Amino acid sequence: MSDVSTVGVCTDYAAVTELRAADPGAVAKAWQQRTTRPTVRGDGRLMIVAADHPARGALAVGSRPTAMNNRIDLLDRLRTALADPGVDGVLATADILDDLLLLGALGDKVVFSSFNRGGLAGSSFELDDRMTGATAASTAAAKMNGGKMLCRIDLNDPGTVATLASCAQAVDELAARGLIAMLEPFMSTRVDGKVRNDLSPDAVIKSVHISQGLGSTSAYTWMKLPVVPEMDRVMESTTMPTLLLGGDPTDPDEAFASWEKALSLPAVRGLIVGRTLLYPADDDVSAAVSTAVKLVR
Repeated sequence: MSDVSTVGVCTDYAAVTELRAADPGAVAKAWQQRTTRPTVRGDGRLMIVAADHPARGALAVGSRPTAMNNRIDLLDRLRTALADPGVDGVLATADILDDLLLLGALGDKVVFSSFNRGGLAGSSFELDDRMTGATAASTAAAKMNGGKMLCRIDLNDPGTVATLASCAQAVDELAARGLIAMLEPFMSTRVDGKVRNDLSPDAVIKSVHISQGLGSTSAYTWMKLPVVPEMDRVMESTTMPTLLLGGDPTDPDEAFASWEKALSLPAVRGLIVGRTLLYPADDDVSAAVSTAVKLVR
Protein backbone atom coordinates (compact mmCIF):
# COMPACT_ATOMS: atom_id res chain seq x y z
CA MET A 1 0.00 0.00 0.00
CA SER A 2 1.33 3.42 -0.94
CA ASP A 3 1.96 5.92 1.81
CA VAL A 4 -0.85 8.39 2.55
CA SER A 5 -0.45 10.73 5.50
CA THR A 6 -3.15 11.26 8.09
CA VAL A 7 -4.04 14.67 6.64
CA GLY A 8 -4.64 13.24 3.18
CA VAL A 9 -1.43 14.44 1.51
CA CYS A 10 0.15 11.79 -0.71
CA THR A 11 3.86 11.16 -1.00
CA ASP A 12 3.81 9.86 -4.57
CA TYR A 13 1.57 9.53 -7.63
CA ALA A 14 0.61 5.95 -6.88
CA ALA A 15 -0.74 7.15 -3.56
CA VAL A 16 -2.85 9.78 -5.30
CA THR A 17 -4.57 7.12 -7.40
CA GLU A 18 -4.98 4.87 -4.39
CA LEU A 19 -6.57 7.63 -2.32
CA ARG A 20 -8.91 8.58 -5.16
CA ALA A 21 -10.08 4.94 -5.37
CA ALA A 22 -10.27 4.07 -1.70
CA ASP A 23 -11.24 7.33 -0.01
CA PRO A 24 -12.44 10.05 -2.42
CA GLY A 25 -13.98 11.96 0.47
CA ALA A 26 -10.43 12.71 1.61
CA VAL A 27 -10.12 15.26 -1.19
CA ALA A 28 -12.74 17.59 0.31
CA LYS A 29 -11.25 17.02 3.75
CA ALA A 30 -7.80 18.01 2.47
CA TRP A 31 -9.20 21.23 1.00
CA GLN A 32 -10.65 22.12 4.38
CA GLN A 33 -7.34 21.41 6.14
CA ARG A 34 -5.22 23.37 3.66
CA THR A 35 -3.47 26.50 4.90
CA THR A 36 -4.97 29.33 2.86
CA ARG A 37 -3.82 32.88 2.22
CA PRO A 38 -5.40 36.15 1.05
CA THR A 39 -5.04 36.99 -2.62
CA VAL A 40 -3.22 40.26 -2.01
CA ARG A 41 -0.59 40.65 0.65
CA GLY A 42 2.89 42.09 1.04
CA ASP A 43 3.83 44.12 -2.02
CA GLY A 44 0.45 43.36 -3.62
CA ARG A 45 2.08 41.70 -6.63
CA LEU A 46 1.13 38.22 -7.86
CA MET A 47 3.03 35.50 -9.70
CA ILE A 48 0.58 32.74 -10.68
CA VAL A 49 1.27 29.64 -12.77
CA ALA A 50 -1.54 28.41 -15.03
CA ALA A 51 -2.44 24.89 -16.17
CA ASP A 52 -6.00 24.88 -17.46
CA HIS A 53 -5.28 24.13 -21.14
CA PRO A 54 -5.49 20.31 -21.06
CA ALA A 55 -9.19 20.21 -20.13
CA ARG A 56 -9.94 22.14 -23.34
CA GLY A 57 -8.06 19.54 -25.35
CA ALA A 58 -5.22 22.01 -25.99
CA LEU A 59 -2.18 19.81 -25.34
CA ALA A 60 0.36 21.42 -27.67
CA VAL A 61 3.18 23.70 -26.60
CA GLY A 62 4.89 25.51 -29.46
CA SER A 63 6.06 22.92 -31.96
CA ARG A 64 5.39 20.02 -29.58
CA PRO A 65 1.83 18.79 -30.33
CA THR A 66 1.66 16.32 -27.42
CA ALA A 67 3.74 18.22 -24.85
CA MET A 68 1.02 18.16 -22.18
CA ASN A 69 -0.08 14.55 -22.73
CA ASN A 70 1.78 13.25 -19.68
CA ARG A 71 -0.05 14.27 -16.50
CA ILE A 72 2.76 13.22 -14.16
CA ASP A 73 5.26 15.28 -16.16
CA LEU A 74 2.92 18.29 -15.99
CA LEU A 75 2.47 17.85 -12.24
CA ASP A 76 6.24 17.60 -11.77
CA ARG A 77 6.65 20.88 -13.62
CA LEU A 78 3.91 22.55 -11.59
CA ARG A 79 5.39 21.34 -8.32
CA THR A 80 8.78 22.70 -9.35
CA ALA A 81 7.21 26.08 -10.11
CA LEU A 82 5.17 26.18 -6.89
CA ALA A 83 8.25 25.31 -4.84
CA ASP A 84 9.72 28.71 -5.73
CA PRO A 85 8.82 31.01 -2.79
CA GLY A 86 8.21 33.84 -5.23
CA VAL A 87 5.31 31.97 -6.87
CA ASP A 88 2.08 32.96 -5.16
CA GLY A 89 -0.22 30.29 -6.53
CA VAL A 90 -1.86 28.45 -9.38
CA LEU A 91 -4.81 28.50 -11.78
CA ALA A 92 -6.09 25.12 -13.00
CA THR A 93 -9.07 22.84 -13.43
CA ALA A 94 -10.32 20.72 -10.54
CA ASP A 95 -8.51 17.55 -11.60
CA ILE A 96 -5.11 19.23 -11.54
CA LEU A 97 -5.84 21.23 -8.39
CA ASP A 98 -6.95 18.09 -6.54
CA ASP A 99 -3.75 16.31 -7.56
CA LEU A 100 -1.59 19.22 -6.42
CA LEU A 101 -3.52 19.42 -3.17
CA LEU A 102 -3.05 15.71 -2.40
CA LEU A 103 0.65 16.07 -3.20
CA GLY A 104 0.96 18.88 -0.65
CA ALA A 105 1.81 21.63 -3.14
CA LEU A 106 -0.94 24.16 -2.33
CA GLY A 107 -0.29 25.12 1.28
CA ASP A 108 -0.30 28.92 1.72
CA LYS A 109 -0.90 29.43 -2.00
CA VAL A 110 -3.40 31.51 -3.95
CA VAL A 111 -5.70 29.16 -5.88
CA PHE A 112 -7.95 30.05 -8.83
CA SER A 113 -10.33 27.48 -10.30
CA SER A 114 -11.14 27.29 -14.01
CA PHE A 115 -14.84 27.58 -14.85
CA ASN A 116 -15.48 27.08 -18.58
CA ARG A 117 -13.88 24.34 -20.64
CA GLY A 118 -16.88 23.49 -22.81
CA GLY A 119 -15.46 25.16 -25.91
CA LEU A 120 -13.03 22.39 -26.81
CA ALA A 121 -10.08 23.39 -28.96
CA GLY A 122 -10.80 22.82 -32.64
CA SER A 123 -14.46 21.94 -32.16
CA SER A 124 -17.38 23.31 -34.16
CA PHE A 125 -18.81 24.58 -30.86
CA GLU A 126 -15.55 26.14 -29.59
CA LEU A 127 -17.07 29.57 -29.02
CA ASP A 128 -20.11 28.22 -27.16
CA ASP A 129 -17.86 27.95 -24.12
CA ARG A 130 -20.34 26.92 -21.46
CA MET A 131 -19.41 26.44 -17.83
CA THR A 132 -18.39 22.80 -17.45
CA GLY A 133 -15.64 23.22 -14.86
CA ALA A 134 -15.68 24.67 -11.39
CA THR A 135 -18.57 26.63 -9.90
CA ALA A 136 -18.71 29.51 -7.46
CA ALA A 137 -20.08 27.10 -4.85
CA SER A 138 -17.27 24.58 -5.30
CA THR A 139 -14.66 27.34 -5.34
CA ALA A 140 -15.98 28.76 -2.09
CA ALA A 141 -16.32 25.33 -0.45
CA ALA A 142 -12.65 24.61 -1.15
CA LYS A 143 -11.66 28.03 0.23
CA MET A 144 -10.06 29.12 -3.03
CA ASN A 145 -9.47 32.75 -3.94
CA GLY A 146 -11.60 32.96 -7.06
CA GLY A 147 -12.45 31.58 -10.46
CA LYS A 148 -11.27 32.32 -13.98
CA MET A 149 -13.37 32.50 -17.15
CA LEU A 150 -12.20 32.49 -20.75
CA CYS A 151 -14.46 34.92 -22.62
CA ARG A 152 -13.89 34.75 -26.36
CA ILE A 153 -16.18 37.05 -28.34
CA ASP A 154 -16.91 36.39 -32.02
CA LEU A 155 -19.45 38.85 -33.38
CA ASN A 156 -20.24 36.37 -36.18
CA ASP A 157 -20.80 33.32 -33.96
CA PRO A 158 -24.13 32.97 -32.11
CA GLY A 159 -22.43 30.71 -29.58
CA THR A 160 -20.78 33.81 -28.12
CA VAL A 161 -23.95 34.95 -26.36
CA ALA A 162 -24.10 31.73 -24.31
CA THR A 163 -20.52 32.33 -23.20
CA LEU A 164 -21.29 35.94 -22.27
CA ALA A 165 -24.39 34.95 -20.30
CA SER A 166 -22.63 32.20 -18.37
CA CYS A 167 -19.68 34.46 -17.60
CA ALA A 168 -22.03 37.17 -16.31
CA GLN A 169 -23.78 34.66 -14.06
CA ALA A 170 -20.45 33.40 -12.74
CA VAL A 171 -19.29 36.95 -12.00
CA ASP A 172 -22.39 37.49 -9.85
CA GLU A 173 -22.13 34.11 -8.11
CA LEU A 174 -18.47 34.64 -7.25
CA ALA A 175 -19.05 38.22 -6.07
CA ALA A 176 -21.90 37.06 -3.82
CA ARG A 177 -19.32 34.90 -2.04
CA GLY A 178 -16.63 37.59 -1.94
CA LEU A 179 -14.45 35.77 -4.47
CA ILE A 180 -12.50 37.13 -7.43
CA ALA A 181 -13.98 36.73 -10.90
CA MET A 182 -11.04 36.71 -13.29
CA LEU A 183 -12.04 37.35 -16.90
CA GLU A 184 -9.79 36.52 -19.85
CA PRO A 185 -11.41 38.25 -22.86
CA PHE A 186 -10.56 38.09 -26.55
CA MET A 187 -12.16 39.30 -29.73
CA SER A 188 -12.04 36.12 -31.79
CA THR A 189 -12.89 34.95 -35.28
CA ARG A 190 -12.56 31.84 -37.43
CA VAL A 191 -9.80 31.78 -40.04
CA ASP A 192 -9.88 28.73 -42.31
CA GLY A 193 -12.13 27.07 -39.76
CA LYS A 194 -9.86 27.71 -36.78
CA VAL A 195 -10.55 30.17 -33.97
CA ARG A 196 -7.99 32.96 -33.87
CA ASN A 197 -7.75 35.71 -31.26
CA ASP A 198 -7.29 39.27 -32.52
CA LEU A 199 -4.30 40.64 -30.60
CA SER A 200 -4.37 44.13 -32.07
CA PRO A 201 -4.55 46.83 -29.37
CA ASP A 202 -7.99 48.06 -30.38
CA ALA A 203 -9.43 44.54 -30.41
CA VAL A 204 -8.07 43.84 -26.92
CA ILE A 205 -9.48 47.17 -25.72
CA LYS A 206 -12.92 46.28 -27.12
CA SER A 207 -12.80 42.87 -25.41
CA VAL A 208 -11.96 44.53 -22.09
CA HIS A 209 -14.89 46.93 -22.32
CA ILE A 210 -17.34 44.13 -23.16
CA SER A 211 -16.14 41.73 -20.48
CA GLN A 212 -15.71 44.17 -17.60
CA GLY A 213 -19.37 45.11 -18.03
CA LEU A 214 -20.57 41.55 -17.37
CA GLY A 215 -22.55 40.86 -14.23
CA SER A 216 -24.40 43.14 -11.84
CA THR A 217 -21.28 44.20 -9.96
CA SER A 218 -17.63 44.70 -10.86
CA ALA A 219 -16.44 44.81 -7.25
CA TYR A 220 -14.64 41.48 -7.50
CA THR A 221 -13.73 41.52 -11.21
CA TRP A 222 -10.11 41.17 -12.32
CA MET A 223 -8.71 41.02 -15.85
CA LYS A 224 -6.32 38.48 -17.38
CA LEU A 225 -4.91 40.11 -20.51
CA PRO A 226 -2.37 39.33 -23.22
CA VAL A 227 0.69 41.51 -23.68
CA VAL A 228 0.23 43.28 -27.02
CA PRO A 229 1.66 46.37 -28.72
CA GLU A 230 0.66 49.71 -27.17
CA MET A 231 0.01 48.03 -23.82
CA ASP A 232 -0.09 51.42 -22.10
CA ARG A 233 -3.09 52.35 -24.23
CA VAL A 234 -4.73 48.97 -23.59
CA MET A 235 -4.45 49.45 -19.84
CA GLU A 236 -6.13 52.85 -20.11
CA SER A 237 -9.33 50.92 -20.91
CA THR A 238 -9.80 49.54 -17.39
CA THR A 239 -9.46 50.22 -13.68
CA MET A 240 -9.69 46.51 -12.87
CA PRO A 241 -6.65 44.82 -11.29
CA THR A 242 -4.95 43.00 -14.14
CA LEU A 243 -2.64 40.00 -14.49
CA LEU A 244 -0.73 39.45 -17.72
CA LEU A 245 -0.96 36.11 -19.48
CA GLY A 246 1.92 34.41 -21.23
CA GLY A 247 0.31 32.75 -24.23
CA ASP A 248 2.01 30.13 -26.35
CA PRO A 249 5.82 30.21 -25.92
CA THR A 250 7.74 32.48 -28.25
CA ASP A 251 11.33 33.61 -27.97
CA PRO A 252 11.86 33.62 -24.16
CA ASP A 253 13.98 36.77 -24.11
CA GLU A 254 11.35 38.57 -26.17
CA ALA A 255 8.57 37.36 -23.86
CA PHE A 256 10.38 38.38 -20.69
CA ALA A 257 11.20 41.81 -22.15
CA SER A 258 7.56 42.45 -23.08
CA TRP A 259 6.38 41.35 -19.63
CA GLU A 260 8.90 43.59 -17.89
CA LYS A 261 7.74 46.66 -19.77
CA ALA A 262 4.02 45.94 -19.20
CA LEU A 263 4.52 45.15 -15.51
CA SER A 264 5.47 48.79 -14.92
CA LEU A 265 1.93 49.95 -15.76
CA PRO A 266 -0.14 50.96 -12.69
CA ALA A 267 -3.11 48.59 -13.05
CA VAL A 268 -0.93 45.56 -13.76
CA ARG A 269 -0.56 43.48 -10.60
CA GLY A 270 1.55 40.60 -11.89
CA LEU A 271 1.72 37.57 -14.17
CA ILE A 272 -0.44 34.49 -14.67
CA VAL A 273 1.62 32.33 -17.03
CA GLY A 274 1.48 28.67 -17.97
CA ARG A 275 3.20 27.04 -20.95
CA THR A 276 5.94 29.65 -21.34
CA LEU A 277 7.24 28.87 -17.84
CA LEU A 278 6.23 25.21 -17.52
CA TYR A 279 7.60 24.15 -20.92
CA PRO A 280 10.57 26.42 -21.71
CA ALA A 281 12.69 25.45 -24.71
CA ASP A 282 15.51 24.20 -22.48
CA ASP A 283 13.07 22.48 -20.07
CA ASP A 284 14.65 24.34 -17.13
CA VAL A 285 11.41 25.20 -15.33
CA SER A 286 13.16 26.52 -12.22
CA ALA A 287 15.22 29.02 -14.20
CA ALA A 288 12.24 30.26 -16.24
CA VAL A 289 10.12 30.67 -13.13
CA SER A 290 12.93 32.44 -11.27
CA THR A 291 13.29 34.95 -14.11
CA ALA A 292 9.55 35.66 -14.12
CA VAL A 293 9.49 36.06 -10.33
CA LYS A 294 12.25 38.65 -10.51
CA LEU A 295 10.25 40.62 -13.07
CA VAL A 296 7.13 40.61 -10.87
CA ARG A 297 8.96 41.48 -7.66
